Amino acid sequence: MAPRKVVITGMGMLTAVGLDRESSWNALVAGTNGIANIEGRDTEDFKTKFAGQITDFDPHTCMDPKEARKADRFVQMAMAAAVEAMAHSGITEVADPFRAGVIIGSGIGGMLTFENQHSRFVKRGPRGVSPLFIPMMIGDMAAGLVSIRFGFRGANYCTVSACASGGHALGAACDQILLGHADVMIAGGAEAAICDMALSGFGNMKALSTRNDDPATASRPFDLERDGFVIGEGAGILVIESEEHAEARGATILGEICGYGMTADAYHMTQPDTEGRGAVGSMKQALQTSGINPDQVGYINAHGTSTFFNDKVETAAIKKVFGDHSAKLKISSTKSMIGHLLGAAGGVEAVITTLALNRGVLPPTINLVNPDPECDLDYCVHQAVEMDVEYALSNSFGFGGHNVTLCFRARR
Repeated sequence: MAPRKVVITGMGMLTAVGLDRESSWNALVAGTNGIANIEGRDTEDFKTKFAGQITDFDPHTCMDPKEARKADRFVQMAMAAAVEAMAHSGITEVADPFRAGVIIGSGIGGMLTFENQHSRFVKRGPRGVSPLFIPMMIGDMAAGLVSIRFGFRGANYCTVSACASGGHALGAACDQILLGHADVMIAGGAEAAICDMALSGFGNMKALSTRNDDPATASRPFDLERDGFVIGEGAGILVIESEEHAEARGATILGEICGYGMTADAYHMTQPDTEGRGAVGSMKQALQTSGINPDQVGYINAHGTSTFFNDKVETAAIKKVFGDHSAKLKISSTKSMIGHLLGAAGGVEAVITTLALNRGVLPPTINLVNPDPECDLDYCVHQAVEMDVEYALSNSFGFGGHNVTLCFRARR
């Protein structure tokens, strides 16, 4: 029996540059900056006053008002992306709901809810805390409510591995299909953590850029003057299926997840292994499970956080994996435009990578003005590149030493 193939039939995303897949994609290809001063909260005392914020999101476009009031912002965004992805896939019902599941990652979950409810506790005591606090706050609720929305009764849970959460969710969803447990999965990541506690915590550990005088250029992956990442919010959700299931229903196949790698640095709580061993292992596993050679890969959507350690370690790891071919690779960090979406990054960047292969356009890395000598590869600087690529990787690395690399194949 031939091994199953996992294909992509639907995608949805919302980012700081667009409220849906197409508007986000068009803005990214154009090199549009989505980083600006934070709206809706007082940032006077904060070291960082800007983010990749989504300012005009209306959850009522995908949820009724009563349902939306009971959901944290990250769940609302997950639902919006999932609704878009399902509509894109053309699936209206499944023959066996126990062979359809949902896995959605989130690095932090309902942090806005936690912060708001703690304020109520401080002011009013225990009776001031909403009875909905727990179901609104817990990270698995995006997967739970999406499964309720579409009646999917198969595997249903949340992956939590910091900034690798969305990548892990997609890898786990692939396993459900490859092992024969599911025919259809909804998977990806969602995050909405632009709040006082996150800004304080990340800021005090000096992880965030403090370029308050020019937020538009603050996210500058691989640039010598990078000074930290820019926090973003949003969601990226994919509908994936076994190839036979997709073909049997006449679906349009948008791409294929042909392999993945998952490793640990086993090195430090927050810093990547300076030797890049986890990143190297993750990329090598992705190539091995895909059954391809390094020189068949044409594009990498880099983790590219705009932090001192990540960018040079990721660059060095790419060189170790690809050798001489690394100079021929096209690489970009879309975080330069939308910020770092934490647990949603892997999902959003999976959508972006699939679109890049499907449409023959590789998005740029903006704000790369003064290249770091240790970051000397081709990062598609400033402008998108029109190029047909068959295979691409997408890297996601997280605090705790978590590494995920997804390998995509074009299916045009």
